[in-house]
Order: sequence, then structure tokens, then C-alpha cells
Amino acid sequence: MELKRINDHVSVSGQIQPEDVKTLKDLGFVAIVNNRPDGESPDQPDGAEIEAAAKAAGLAYHAIPLGREGVNPDLVNATKAVLEGSDGKVFCYCRSGTRSTTLWALSQAGEAPASEIIAQAAEAGYDMSHLAGYLGQK
Repeated sequence: MELKRINDHVSVSGQIQPEDVKTLKDLGFVAIVNNRPDGESPDQPDGAEIEAAAKAAGLAYHAIPLGREGVNPDLVNATKAVLEGSDGKVFCYCRSGTRSTTLWALSQAGEAPASEIIAQAAEAGYDMSHLAGYLGQK
């Protein structure tokens, strides 16, 4: 698991395994967001396995899968609700971290300047400059 810190509140990574959940708990995360639909790859654990590990560790678990259908307002709003409703650090994952970063960035539109959102994503290794037009809107 390669954690990439977006800011003090949010970190992302690629696919995790159930055994990674304890490490996330030890690092102070309070919630896990799964942005990967089940069944994308034969070697990927089902979301239910990660959810069970999260609950056993006392972490909140949220499934907000972003699949082939693409981003929609419901996914962005669900992401925003989890981030605003979590009292502590939130960890989001997908296959590579890009979808998680995209949903985070879009959930911040209108909350921070587009340049700041793009810079935070870039520091974590994700180019969100293509979202600049959307990030300036609320």
C-alpha cells in the first residue's frame, strides 16, 4: 500500500488488502472510502472483505464506486458528505488512486480555489488540471 497524502484530512492509494486496514487504523484514519467497483480485476478483494476488516478495526467504511459510467453528481455529493461528516483523517482508494483523487477534487469545488485543489493533488502525484473549469464552480 502506497499512501499519497492529499492534505491533512485526506489520503489516497491504489487497491488495498484487508490486512492493510490495521495499518490505516494505526496511522490515525477514521474512515475508508472504496471508489473501486467490485469485479474490475480477478486479483482484487471484494469490497465486503475490506468493509468487514474496517468494521472489525472500528473504522467507518463507505462504498462510492466510480466505474465505467463515469463521474456524476451523486458520487461527488456522497464523497463530500463523507469528508465533511468524518471526524478525522479519511483514506480513499481505487485501482491507482486517480478516481479517488478526482472525486475528492470535485467535492472541493467552490470550497477552495481551483489552483489550490490542483496543487494539492499534484503534490500527491495526480494531475487534476483537466478539471480546472469544474473546480471553479460550486
